[in-house]
Amino acid sequence: MNAPKALQQYKQVDIHSTVQTASPHKLISMLLTGALEAFAKAKGAIERNEIDARAAHLNKGNDILIALRDNLNLEEGGEVASNLDKLYVYMLETSLQANRLNDAEKAQEIMNLLLEIKQGWDEMPIEYRNG
Repeated sequence: MNAPKALQQYKQVDIHSTVQTASPHKLISMLLTGALEAFAKAKGAIERNEIDARAAHLNKGNDILIALRDNLNLEEGGEVASNLDKLYVYMLETSLQANRLNDAEKAQEIMNLLLEIKQGWDEMPIEYRNG
C-alpha cells in the first residue's frame, strides 16, 4: 500500500473515532470546520478555473450546510435558531451563485459568515454546550 493511501485510510479511521466519541457541540464544530474547508477549496478551484473541483467542493459545502440546517431545533432554539436557518438558506443560495457565476467572492462571503458562526459557537459557555 502506498503512503498517501495509507495516510488517507488512517485519517478516515481517526475521523470516524472522533465522531463516535464527540459531544453534540463538538460535532457541530466539526461540521462548521468541514464547511469552511470545502468552501475554501471551492474558492481555490474557482480562482484556478477548475470547474469539476469547484462543483465538487461547493456540493460538499452545501451538503454540510444542509446537515447544519437540518439539525436546528426551531421549536426550542427561538430567535437564534430561526436566524441561523435563514442564514444557512442564504449561504446555500450564495453557493449556487458562486457555482453559476464562477465567483470566488461569493465563496469568500460564505466563508466569512461561517467563520462568524464558528467563532460564536466555539465561545459558547460550557454550561450551554450539552443542554
